[in-house]
Amino acid sequence: MKIYIASDHAGYELKEKLKMYLSHMGRDVEDRGAYEYDPNDDYPDYVKQVAVAIAQDQTSRGIIIGGSGEGEAMCANRIAGVRAAVFYGTEFAKTAVDVSGRTSEDPFEIVRLTRLHNDANVLSLSSRFLNTEEATEAVKIFLETKFSGEAHHTRRLSKF
Repeated sequence: MKIYIASDHAGYELKEKLKMYLSHMGRDVEDRGAYEYDPNDDYPDYVKQVAVAIAQDQTSRGIIIGGSGEGEAMCANRIAGVRAAVFYGTEFAKTAVDVSGRTSEDPFEIVRLTRLHNDANVLSLSSRFLNTEEATEAVKIFLETKFSGEAHHTRRLSKF
C-alpha cells in the first residue's frame, strides 16, 4: 500500500518525522510537499495532491498534517472518493463522551472507528494538539486497522 503524505508549514516538522517513521517500517511513502519550511505556504496546494492520488488509487492511504487538521480534511474531502478524518490528539479524545455520557478508555478509539466504520482513506493530523508519539501511534493504528465491511457500514458509504 502506497502512503501519500503532505503538510503545510504548520505540519512540516511532524511530516518529516512521520516520513522517517514510515520509511523505517518499510512503508512505501510519497511526499507531496511542502518540501521545505515556508511560513507563507498554503495547505490546499499540498493536500489536494494527496487527495487526488488517493481518489485515483483506492488501495493507497493518505496522511495530511496542518495546524488544526480541519482545513486540511475539508480540502481533501472535496475530492470524490476521499474520506478524510481528523485526529486532534489523545487529550481531546479523553474528554469526548458519547450520548450516554460514557468516555472512552482508548484515546485512539476514534482513529480505529474511522477505519472500521467509515473506511477512511486519509488521516488528517493536528500538529498543534498532538505530539510526535501520539501522531506515530495514530498513523500506525490508521494503517493497520481494516474496514469492517459490515453491511450497514457499506450501505452508508454507498450513499456518499
